[in-house]
Formats: sequence, structure tokens, C-alpha cells
Amino acid sequence: MHKLDQIDLDILTALQADGRITNVALAKQVGLSATPCLERVKSLEAAGLITGYVARLSAQALGLGLTVFVQIAIERTSQNLFEAFREAVRAIPEIEECHMVAGGYDYLLKVRVPDMEAYRTFLGAVLSGIPGIRETHSYPVMEEVKDSGTLSLGHLQAQT
Repeated sequence: MHKLDQIDLDILTALQADGRITNVALAKQVGLSATPCLERVKSLEAAGLITGYVARLSAQALGLGLTVFVQIAIERTSQNLFEAFREAVRAIPEIEECHMVAGGYDYLLKVRVPDMEAYRTFLGAVLSGIPGIRETHSYPVMEEVKDSGTLSLGHLQAQT
């Protein structure tokens, strides 16, 4: 893993809070001049610690008011079936996240759709079309309690 000092951690924290911060403002915030700050950011990007910059959108304001977590069990555990499933999932825009998990099922999906009617259509017309699915369990979200979109960096403090 890339060796991080406190300035690197401060840069990562600041960029997570505001990915549009100017280099000059970032440098001032972390106690560097502009050129060394930019070099640090480029180094963090090159090391793969910063993978990109995005705008966080409001799903609610954009009409995607229903989030559903879906447990997926695959018919049989074969590499070909897993790859076919992953490829199909990557092509479905309603699926925001997909994680292969250990335990009683194989995958956990996070799906965003406008409402329950749209989810019913998604389940019947889209998800059921993915080959190899044996079973699904759906969990509609009643309330989003936390969605920070940031990673905790506290465990890295001891490295500095």
C-alpha cells in the first residue's frame, strides 16, 4: 500500500468533502503551496488512491425515490455462470451496486427505481432475464439513515 503521511490524509479528506475544490484552496487547507499540493494529488491519483471525481446527485430529486436491496442466489456455482451474471448486471443501469458476498446467497444488489410499480416491472422484465438466478429476496428501503459517500480514513492515522 502507498505510504501516506498526514498531509496525504488531509488531501484525501478534503477531496472527499469537496471534489471541486481548487488546487489553491486545497493547498491552503492542507498547509502546502500550490505546486507541491498538485504533485501530491497527482501522486495519489497515480497510486490508484483517487480513482476519479464525480458529482453526487439526489436520487429523490431526480425521481428515483425507491431503493431496494436484492439478495440473489445463483443456480450453481460455476465460473462461467458468475461471469455471465456479472456481465449482465454491469449492463443494467438501475443496479447501482452489486457485491458478491459469502453466506446464504451469492450477490447483493442495490437498485434504484422511481417507485414500487417500477420495481415490479424491473423484477419481472429485467432481473428475471438474467441467466442462472435461482432465487431473489427484495428489501425495499423505508428510510435512508446514512449515505455519506466517503471512506473512513481513521485506520490510516496510525501509519503516519
